[in-house]
Amino acid sequence: MTRASTALRRLVTTLAALLAVTATGTPAQAKTEPEAPADFVALNRVDPTIIQEMRYFTPHNFVGERIDGYRQPLCILTRPAAEALHRAQLTLLRKGYSLKVYDCYRPQRAVDHFVRWAEDLDDQAMKAEFYPDVDKTRLFADGYIAEKSGHSRGSTTDLTIVKLPARPTRPYHPGQPLQPCFAPQKERFPDNSVDMGTGFDCFDTLAHTEDPRIEGEQRANRLLLKRTLEDLGFVNLAEEWWHYTYKPEPYPDTYFDFPVSQRSLAGDDRAAFH
Repeated sequence: MTRASTALRRLVTTLAALLAVTATGTPAQAKTEPEAPADFVALNRVDPTIIQEMRYFTPHNFVGERIDGYRQPLCILTRPAAEALHRAQLTLLRKGYSLKVYDCYRPQRAVDHFVRWAEDLDDQAMKAEFYPDVDKTRLFADGYIAEKSGHSRGSTTDLTIVKLPARPTRPYHPGQPLQPCFAPQKERFPDNSVDMGTGFDCFDTLAHTEDPRIEGEQRANRLLLKRTLEDLGFVNLAEEWWHYTYKPEPYPDTYFDFPVSQRSLAGDDRAAFH
């Protein structure tokens, strides 16, 4: 066999091998999810007595479906924020109340989900409850939806107060009749929270913490939450009675995107699921 024929044979063999690899495809690499920094913790590892009703893990929210990035019904916060909530809980327990969190750390992918939903003007499935008097075209201009959220920095939480002993909350079933979030408490969707004048995530000016139309017991309840949290370093967003950010924030300029899951946390800070 000549050198030329030997070289040709090797070339044919090499080409055949390359074609075989192309035909079968290369194995896809597993996608690596981002993880939380070491100082993020599961709230129930810091205080297991705080009630958690993580709304964006469920379809009972203004979108009407589980939100991207919420893989477990779990409150994750920076450690300073979680420890401050623990101190607030001790104060409220002595008065016969408990905190209840609706949302804590929120990944950027969840915020992106909100933005996609807000841009789809045909999807108004949950309007009757969460934004009955707001035209969906106004959600960005009126500040209800934005491309970034302080929740993604890890020190912001949405929460309320529950009178103890806590009554169970009836689960939401998609398709059931909806009532406006600002209706009287007995008409709104059942929530074991004290009466705050509106439900959580109510897109309405009545949700402004110190709206003058909120009086009596409703106002007293809002102020109890506000004063308890402000004494421990939290700052309220004036447009939402439920929204508080612990200051100073450990990550004031960083928007994280790790999933809401105990797998995102360092081993010792994972949630205590049973």
